[in-house]
Amino acid sequence: MTDPQTVFVVDDDDAVRESLTVLLETAGFCVAQFSSGAEFLEAMQPGQNGCLVLDVRMPGLSGPEVQEKLAERSITLPVIIMTGHGDLAMAVKAMKAGAVDFIEKPSSQGEITQAVRAALNKSAETWAASSQAGEIRQRLDRLTARERQVLDELVIGNLNKVIAFNLDISPRTVEIHRARAMEKMQARNLAHLVRMAITVEKVSDNAR
Repeated sequence: MTDPQTVFVVDDDDAVRESLTVLLETAGFCVAQFSSGAEFLEAMQPGQNGCLVLDVRMPGLSGPEVQEKLAERSITLPVIIMTGHGDLAMAVKAMKAGAVDFIEKPSSQGEITQAVRAALNKSAETWAASSQAGEIRQRLDRLTARERQVLDELVIGNLNKVIAFNLDISPRTVEIHRARAMEKMQARNLAHLVRMAITVEKVSDNAR
């Protein structure tokens, strides 16, 4: 079952925050609102499915500083930055830090909902990949040390005879470990086995 997606709205301006919440809820989104970056960070947990609409300039933690805190906690919500007049430099900084979009205040309803939909689509893709990677990691943990070594060699693209030479074992032993790894990983074929290992590697890299 897919976790419900939430649009987190963080803005210290009560009127802006409330109008954004009404707009997004009317468009059918589930919304949670916060008046400060600190309040939002206190409520957040890794693995959340959704996106963040974040004011760039706030008392206390600024938008970019909230982004830094999220990165430190490996929270990978897509971020949409809301900017006021004269905040372009901060918006560019936020984009360089990984924000997926920025919207200038005031902005049209269509522009906001379009940006949120795009961010939620990105979040859904990331969440699905992370969930799949978690299942694959559990299978990887069932491999013996030697089976994992053989898998790592396969991911590099080495043939059985090369793996045998590198690990100082016979080609037949490589075949046995490879077959056991495929069974434990529930791989349909060699390509599926390698693709699963690469999936875990990519998700781990993105979380860093």
